[in-house]
Amino acid sequence: MAGQIGETILSFVRVLRRAGLPVGPAHALAAIEAAAAVGPERRDDLYWALHATLVRKREEKPIFDQAFHLFWRNPRLLERMMGLLLPNLQLEGTGTPPPDLAARLAEAFSNQAPREAKTEPEQREEITATLSASAQEELRQRDFDSMSLTELAAAKAALARLRLSFPPTVSRRWQRHPWGKRFDGRATLRAAARSGGEFALPKFARRRERPTPIVVLCDISGSMDRYARILLHFVHGLTQDHDRVQSFVFGTRLTNITRALQDRDVDQAVDRAARAVVDWSGGTRIGEALLRFNKDWARRVLGRGAIVLLITDGLERDDPALLGREAARLQRSCRRLIWLNPLLRYEGFAPRALGIQALLPHADEMRPVHSLDSLAALAEALTKPIPARR
Repeated sequence: MAGQIGETILSFVRVLRRAGLPVGPAHALAAIEAAAAVGPERRDDLYWALHATLVRKREEKPIFDQAFHLFWRNPRLLERMMGLLLPNLQLEGTGTPPPDLAARLAEAFSNQAPREAKTEPEQREEITATLSASAQEELRQRDFDSMSLTELAAAKAALARLRLSFPPTVSRRWQRHPWGKRFDGRATLRAAARSGGEFALPKFARRRERPTPIVVLCDISGSMDRYARILLHFVHGLTQDHDRVQSFVFGTRLTNITRALQDRDVDQAVDRAARAVVDWSGGTRIGEALLRFNKDWARRVLGRGAIVLLITDGLERDDPALLGREAARLQRSCRRLIWLNPLLRYEGFAPRALGIQALLPHADEMRPVHSLDSLAALAEALTKPIPARR
C-alpha cells in the first residue's frame, strides 16, 4: 500500500514541477512520508499534508490548489490510489482559475503544446519553432510572470540571441594612432633619430579605449523568483559577450556567481549558479547585501568606470535607512547605477514602499525588465554614449 501511495505522490510532484513549482526529490520524499502518515482516507488530511511539504511560498498556493483539484478528479489516477473512491475536491474561496494559471496547469497535465503552438510548419521561425509571427509579437510584450512553460522556453531562446554592446571607456592613457588628434612629439623625434636625422613624418596619438566593466546585482528573493530565473539567461548572454562582467545574486546574503555563468551552455551555467546559492526564493535584505558588496567587492570590481545593473523590485524588509546609505555609497563608487525594476510594468506604479523610496534617489536611471520588449529597449539604450551624471 505504501508503494502505491508513493507512486501516486511522485506522479503528483511531477505535475507540480511541470507547472513551474520548484519541487525536487527531497520534497517528494517528504510528501510521501506525510501522505503515508495521515493516510489517504480523508482528502482534507491528504491535502494539508501535501501542502505542508510541497508549498513554500504564498504565490505557489493557487497552482497547488488547482493541480490537486484536477489530479484527484482523474479516474485513472484514482485507480492507482488503491481503488479508493475519493470525492471531488471543492476548494473553498476558489472559482475559475486565472487564464495564465489554467494554461500552465493544462500544459503540465498534458504533453500537448498550448494554443500558441498550433501554427503551420512553414510559418515556424528559428527563434521558436512553435510560434507564429503574431504570437511572437504577443510573446515579446507578455510579462515573464504570466508566461506558460512553452512561452518561457521561447523567451529564453530569444534572450540567447539578444546582444548588448556597451560603449567603450576612454582611458587617460594615450596610444599611437595614425588619425589621432594629438601630436606626439616624442614619437616623432624618435622616428627622426632612427632615420639618421632625415625628414620624418609627424606622429599622432589618441586616448586608449577599453571595454567597460559591468557589474550585475540580481535579487533572487521570493518576490523576484520568476523574473530572476529568466533574467539569469540575460546575464549569461551578457557574460558571454563581454570579458569584464561580474555577476552577483542576493536574497538574505550576497553570492558571487561569475564563474558559474562563464559556462558556454546556458542551462548548465544557470544550474551551477543555482547550486551555488543557498537563499534562493527566501527573504529580502537589499541593504545588507549592498553593505557586503561595498565592503568586500567594490574595490575589486568597480574600478575603471564600471556600470552597475541592479535588478530588484526594491521591496526591502530591513531598515530602509541602511539601504539608502549603501545605495548612495554604491552610486559614488561606480560610473553609473542603473536600476532594473520589474514593478515598472504597472501603469500606476508609485514609489510607496519604503525600500523603493530609499533606493530611488541614488539610481541614475530606472528601467523595466518584465518582458522581451523591455530587455530589447534596455539593450538599445545601453549602446548609446553614457550621459554625464547630474
